[in-house]
Amino acid sequence: MLTTRSLTNAIPRLASTSRVSIAGRAGFHSTRPALVKVGDSIPDLEVLTEDSPGNIVNLAKILTGKGLIIGVPAAFSPSCSNSHIPGYINSRHLKDAGQVFVVSVNDPFVMKAWASTLDPDSSSGIRFLADPSSKFTSALDLLFDGSSIFGNERSKRYAIVVDEDGKVKEAHVEPDGTGVDVSTAEKVLGLEKAEADW
Repeated sequence: MLTTRSLTNAIPRLASTSRVSIAGRAGFHSTRPALVKVGDSIPDLEVLTEDSPGNIVNLAKILTGKGLIIGVPAAFSPSCSNSHIPGYINSRHLKDAGQVFVVSVNDPFVMKAWASTLDPDSSSGIRFLADPSSKFTSALDLLFDGSSIFGNERSKRYAIVVDEDGKVKEAHVEPDGTGVDVSTAEKVLGLEKAEADW
């Protein structure tokens, strides 16, 4: 039988548990933390496609100078189409980001159609790339199991700022994989600070 005295004695042991282990247990995320980190190189892979399966794009080779890679779970999904990508397309600070690419685990035909829906005259300069095999996204360790919604593994939502040397300068990966918070144009392009300075 548990007495009040034995309960009281157990409480100090719980309180002395390290904050690290408690914080680790309190992280209620459904996916493990992303491994892409500052200083990583962009994966040198011939797997991304633009507009058609035969138009192969290697971001490690074409991303010269500073740039931005935005990863999304699915083309045409509500969050991606209504807020996340339009936030970048409509940002007055987009031109300061360098070359900008949107990558999704989709086929190139879907990405082409999505690009023409979001940016019909391509005035933003953003290039929409398909990762049909998910190998690029996997190399960044940013895949999650989206089979219950999308039918296969998909990309977590992220924005990676690339420096002039082709290395990751900043990695903004959504903690839950799909939310729209840390990877928004306002946070990645620094609009919150810029607008506060006005």
